[in-house]
Amino acid sequence: MNKKELIEKIAEKSGLKKSDAEKALKAFEEATVEALKADDKVTLVGFGTFSVSARRERKGRNPQTGAEMTIHSKRVPKFVAGKLFKDSVD
Repeated sequence: MNKKELIEKIAEKSGLKKSDAEKALKAFEEATVEALKADDKVTLVGFGTFSVSARRERKGRNPQTGAEMTIHSKRVPKFVAGKLFKDSVD
């Protein structure tokens, strides 16, 4: 399912117009990104938790040359599915 199909499904299930469903999805995306930038978690009980995880600096190899290189540390988004969501998919 792509973003367009998700918007159509949200509109269908909620009774919203597609344009309103698109605005709602965009607002959710923006609010989630803002919270993660601020080192906050977004928890949707039963669905899951969005958070930020830190990756340490590490050594790696350039696949073309085989030369050793440093892969810098960075923060990455993470999603952990909630129990209800896991059970629904299984």
